[in-house]
Amino acid sequence: MEGMSGPYVVRGSVSLPEAELMWRFSRSSGPGGQHVNTSDSQAELRFDLANTEALPPVWKERALQRLAGRLIDGVVTVRAAEHRSQWRNREAAAVRLAALLAEATAPPPRPRKPTRIPRGINERRLREKKQRAQTKRGRSGRDWA
Repeated sequence: MEGMSGPYVVRGSVSLPEAELMWRFSRSSGPGGQHVNTSDSQAELRFDLANTEALPPVWKERALQRLAGRLIDGVVTVRAAEHRSQWRNREAAAVRLAALLAEATAPPPRPRKPTRIPRGINERRLREKKQRAQTKRGRSGRDWA
């Protein structure tokens, strides 16, 4: 992660343009001692997904659909407050946003092709069931007289 402050790659050649990222900083509730009361180390990163031109139209539609529950007026927000320095929280938020968009724009998985269970496997399963039932039936102490 070190030295990654540059274009944040979503996938392939598509990356997030710095101009479309909106940053906000506030006091973090995390660690930091006395210094925490004076520094705005929590980073909040906002990205206008609905109006961006950085993503291909197909990806954009997919992301808008999949992230519908997270969006507020078409804007996706990511917060980071786990580090003591603002710079590291910025990095964490940007990486998190890129990962979120990469997951949201991924193509849907191929539909599963149903396969038949081979007859031999089914017969073996039934044979083993019968064997097991036989074993359990043999445990009942009816004819021990």
